[in-house]
Amino acid sequence: MPGCSLTRLLFTLFGLLDLTLANPIKANANPFLLARQTITPGGQPCGQHGPENRRCWRNLWNIATDPDVSIPPAYNNRYYDLHITNATNWPGPDGVRKHAMLINNQFPGPTIEAEWGDYIVVNVYNDLQDNGTSIHWHGIRQFGESNQDGTNGVTECPIPPGHMKTYSFHVTQYGTSWYHSHFSNQYGNGVLGALIVKGPASANYDIDLGPYIISDYYHETADRLHLQAELARNGPPPDSDNILFRGKNINPDGSGRGSYDRLTLTPGKKHLLRLINASVDNSFTVSLVGHNFTVIATDMVPVQPTIRKSLFMAVGQRYDVIVTADQPVDNYWLNVTLEANNNCGRSRNPYPAGIIHYEGASPTALPTNRGTPIVATCTGETGFTPVVPRNIPPNFFRPSDIASNTLPIGLNIVNHTTKGQIFSWHVKDTPISVEWGHPVLEYILEGNYSFPAAINLIQLNQKDTWTLFLVHSSLSLPHPIHLHGHDFLVLGLGTGTFDPQKHLPLLNYSNPVRRDVEQLPGPGWAAIAFKTDNPGVWLMHCHIGWHVAMGLGVQFLERASEMRVLMKLDQVVPNCNAWREYERVGNWLPRGDTDSGL
Repeated sequence: MPGCSLTRLLFTLFGLLDLTLANPIKANANPFLLARQTITPGGQPCGQHGPENRRCWRNLWNIATDPDVSIPPAYNNRYYDLHITNATNWPGPDGVRKHAMLINNQFPGPTIEAEWGDYIVVNVYNDLQDNGTSIHWHGIRQFGESNQDGTNGVTECPIPPGHMKTYSFHVTQYGTSWYHSHFSNQYGNGVLGALIVKGPASANYDIDLGPYIISDYYHETADRLHLQAELARNGPPPDSDNILFRGKNINPDGSGRGSYDRLTLTPGKKHLLRLINASVDNSFTVSLVGHNFTVIATDMVPVQPTIRKSLFMAVGQRYDVIVTADQPVDNYWLNVTLEANNNCGRSRNPYPAGIIHYEGASPTALPTNRGTPIVATCTGETGFTPVVPRNIPPNFFRPSDIASNTLPIGLNIVNHTTKGQIFSWHVKDTPISVEWGHPVLEYILEGNYSFPAAINLIQLNQKDTWTLFLVHSSLSLPHPIHLHGHDFLVLGLGTGTFDPQKHLPLLNYSNPVRRDVEQLPGPGWAAIAFKTDNPGVWLMHCHIGWHVAMGLGVQFLERASEMRVLMKLDQVVPNCNAWREYERVGNWLPRGDTDSGL
């Protein structure tokens, strides 16, 4: 209607004007950090960081440095501007035009790069027409900076259209990660990118190839797909239309539209490849024909070098791997294989692959060797040893700890008044539903601890104490469980039901696998532990977009009494006021009554 168009035009114009006048919401530096420095720290130097000495970083800072104990000083600021925009007729990577949301008019969004100890400062401009947004810095610990975590309804309100927010945070660990919107399923529309923090490594390499994002891809918008996925009559979630490698692939319909991604190796050299699964739903196994992977990091945790022929990657997981170009000069398939029974996603592309190209090989020829077929499962990887150990005293946890810290995951089919029967995921019998206009940090600022039951919040008040949680599910579907604000120790995994008498003595307390995303078996259990050393409010959720949007999440409020001193919580207010005003007058809000908001 003409009136609606005029209203939208006026709102857009005033929104653009507001953008130019916006005052960035500055972060409060963690007071426990050292002052920013421009010199390297003192101490016995470990040598020069380089191809023959990757374990070294800067003098005292090396692969053996515990970043939770020896927090690196803040060296430099790294500035980035991210403009999130609508694209109404985007050509797409495989020739199918669609609606999308892009960052700086590209997909994936620009890579954010920093070095260990830097401050990352990102101005996020919401240039979308109708949607709010927020950007979560996946895997970043955010020590003392929970207000920079970027989780709407938890640590902030969404950024309304025509507004901006400045995120500023200290990167106290290093490795490979990514950033994405946490506004419903928005990152499935394209709002994501890689985040790389350079530092030491547990094995030597010659060339850093940078981030390598692999992601499922849909020709329909994530908003509409969510509405399909929640309807019980539709069965499993929709298949992905493609699997993209650094945002590229051939359309599997045989039309020849699109193009394969080609990544170049230098013969005889060792290459660091930073693998990222940034999918909405698909978990998969990655393999490179004729080559092995030497794993040196799981998520952002350096591990002792471990050789694997293939790697299972749950949604949200990352691996830093070294690939040695020691095969004949040629082109090789980098294959993705999905489990055949649709337990961790399915794609209409039966053979997703990118191309690893040796210098000197044909730049246009396709590889001829498809490799040995892989029988993919949905089982997560095990057997990695973190370089910096974390140990818990043997038999630290008792059966009573299991009983009180159990997080059962379940699925209900409920009758909706207009939609019919819909799926509803829950943790501890509660499908999480956050308040976009009243995040938990604002509750803390107000001194209000009367939290709604729907936000599914667990309070942790003890300081620097190891806390065990048993996450379990009786359903056949596995779940990639992601925790904000922490790396957690994976003390044990198992199928079936956890038996405290049988399984508690078998948990590994001596430097177990540590990461921020773990694949929960289905049906099965995962015993995880983390230390309450990071005051803040932290979301834990399934990283399958459809599942968290349907309620599969829980929040941990950690050491709330310290947060008002540690952080300038009043920084949430200007953006929340702007969001609440937009909610009052906005033309369209996509969130329905069955959307968790995450």
